[in-house]
Amino acid sequence: MSEATPHFQAARLVLRLRQAGVTDHAVTEAMERTPRDRFAPRPFEADAWENIELPIDCGQSMTRPVTVGTMLQALAVEKQHSVLEVGCGTGYVSAVLSHIGGRICSLDRYRTLADKARAQLEREGFAGQVEVRHGDGFLGWPGAGQFDRILIMGGVTELPATLAKQVAPGGVVVMPVIRGGDTIIVGLRRRSDGAFAEREIAAAGFAPLEHGIAKEL
Repeated sequence: MSEATPHFQAARLVLRLRQAGVTDHAVTEAMERTPRDRFAPRPFEADAWENIELPIDCGQSMTRPVTVGTMLQALAVEKQHSVLEVGCGTGYVSAVLSHIGGRICSLDRYRTLADKARAQLEREGFAGQVEVRHGDGFLGWPGAGQFDRILIMGGVTELPATLAKQVAPGGVVVMPVIRGGDTIIVGLRRRSDGAFAEREIAAAGFAPLEHGIAKEL
């Protein structure tokens, strides 16, 4: 448990991000400005600025900040982009994305998480920038057209076909891919011919993305 001030903790997190290769100023500034402690479950607020996963409702977890920074740097969001986040959790990553720019659509299969994330984002002043929906991540956001950027916060074996159709030409997808027992964060860019060019970014630990909508949570 840290007794340092939030300002010091935020500055220390930025240092850790840079040491890990996250040097995009828009990403590091957004993560420094976003109060992770206010999106963390109350028993873990004091540890929220540490580079650790935190347990949240519905048996899920908040991804460690360095992993978030690595994924957002690869996503390369710009202010004019539309962004789909699959797996909103507590809403923390949506808040970080809102500081970078773009129109953010975020969904989660657990109604409990979606409702709490929406409420917290509203309290933090992000209601006009982020729309949160309870839905099946494998189906994406039907009816919204195509997105410039898609961020998937759960392990998949490949890009789901329905999500692939929601990627705009030239769009980028960042997601954890499960291969041979390992999970690798990869970046995909949609080429002009509709195919995707892939690059590996980093190893990471993610629970698998689950199909459907949770019925009781």
